[in-house]
Amino acid sequence: MSETKLRDQIAQFGRSLFMRGYGCGASGNISVKVDDGILVTPTNSCMGFLDPERISKVAFDGTHLSGDAPSKETFFHLAMYEERRDDRSIVHLHSTHSVAVSCLEGIDRENVLPPITAYYVMRIGKLPLVPYFRPGDKALADAVRKYAREHHAMLLANHGPIVSAKALDAAVYSAEELEETAKLYLLLDGREFRPLNHEQIADLHQAFPT
Repeated sequence: MSETKLRDQIAQFGRSLFMRGYGCGASGNISVKVDDGILVTPTNSCMGFLDPERISKVAFDGTHLSGDAPSKETFFHLAMYEERRDDRSIVHLHSTHSVAVSCLEGIDRENVLPPITAYYVMRIGKLPLVPYFRPGDKALADAVRKYAREHHAMLLANHGPIVSAKALDAAVYSAEELEETAKLYLLLDGREFRPLNHEQIADLHQAFPT
């Protein structure tokens, strides 16, 4: 896909996510890997009103090549791409229910959400909680890199989810599935519920190998 089409795709998905409440204000960011770097949403930009021509382009060493100034969180996108060479897209959201779950005490930091639905297991699988770092703290890149070695999705404590995939549509759909599962988890709070068991999860992995 050409760089022009990728820019258009970032703007289209950004608008879709924003209009459906997956982000607010200038929160969240999207990136796509190209041959000589990444395209990433600009800093202080609203995902609902992105201008494709002004989307930032950044080299793999972090050098700003073109477009508006890149998101201040570009560094953890680059760290994740370093570990996940086959992935070409990343979506990071501040979506309400996922952020709420990231603030809870007593959750399993190795796997935050239970396997409530088949599609969550298929699109996310295991979701670790990354310790809290202030926005823009470069130390977050090292933490993301560590978790990215085994996980394409993670939840930043008191912050929000990061999801990578081989294509932008897949990253977006997985991020949406994560948010909807977080919503279900909070709706079920205080009630006994029936997650998928080990046999059901194994069957899904066999039927839909990644």
